[in-house]
Amino acid sequence: MVGLGPLTYEAQRGMFVHPTYAVTPERQPLGILDAWMWAREKKDESGQRGGPKESLRWIEGYERIAEMAPDMPSTRLVYVADREADLMALMERADALGNPADWLVRAAHNRCLPEGDRLWERATRGEAVGEIAFTMAARQGAKARTVRQRLWLQRVELPASKGKSVVVTCLVAREFDAPAGVKPIEWRLLTNRAATTLDEAIELIEWYRARWEIEILFNVLKNGCQVEELQLGTIERLERALALFLVVAWRVTYLMRLGRNCPDLDAHLFFDPDEIRAAYLLTKTRMQAQPKLNEVLRLVARLGGFLARKRDGEPGAQTIWKGLTTVHIAAETMRLLRDDGDANTSV
Repeated sequence: MVGLGPLTYEAQRGMFVHPTYAVTPERQPLGILDAWMWAREKKDESGQRGGPKESLRWIEGYERIAEMAPDMPSTRLVYVADREADLMALMERADALGNPADWLVRAAHNRCLPEGDRLWERATRGEAVGEIAFTMAARQGAKARTVRQRLWLQRVELPASKGKSVVVTCLVAREFDAPAGVKPIEWRLLTNRAATTLDEAIELIEWYRARWEIEILFNVLKNGCQVEELQLGTIERLERALALFLVVAWRVTYLMRLGRNCPDLDAHLFFDPDEIRAAYLLTKTRMQAQPKLNEVLRLVARLGGFLARKRDGEPGAQTIWKGLTTVHIAAETMRLLRDDGDANTSV
């Protein structure tokens, strides 16, 4: 394929996509705000790679959010990122713009402070501000479990470039009483926001936990849409396909969350009549006069392998995307039969 570059190994060929994904504090996905797509250049004889620094994607992602802030004065915008975004350049850029949007990143560097001590040791000096408990969802190879963490907060001044400094809040969340054989979860977070109380610390933790939604998005993108299998000839075609599949992956996660948060919405707001009828027919379920979103979504998921037992909870993204594939085929078949006008059909 023309235009691809090296991946983790120089012999591997491909490209990268870095989306900025909008979600609410309740984990409801709102859509893709921006997407950085690029292919790496080959290393030269000195082992150096040309092209723009890949870390710029984090700074540009924040800038796109900052550009939105003036048009949304009643909405708090928070740019949340993992350890790759622990960049002084990002913090300085946000500070230079006046922090029109908040930022929260997981710390990767135990920085030296002007007083001579280290960031993480400073942050955990003294008593914790309190504790938090939440349920960690099941992941591959790990069951769902309750996590209890002690929280520390510290406002610190980090050295920046050209003798400047950036003032941040460092939050350390350290698990205690973890099950035997399980590595305790510890998060070290940095943010521009001032926080001194337990409630403010919990809010920051909830913001960071919402970052898991982009992992669900990538799961649908890679395994549901199978974008890594695309063979489209040129990188330009691949970019257009990725833009489309990002929207498809968002819709799957959007339906999954909305089915849980707003189960009684009218299903016709999200599915056309043929899709709804197909879900009932294929599961041999009697159709309701006013089908609700959660009811139809659970039928769709059953077609994707969801067992719908009492202890199974709500369906996940995987069973929904598999079920939607079956429903779309059935709905299209029904439309074609109806359009054909065959008197022997009753569709």
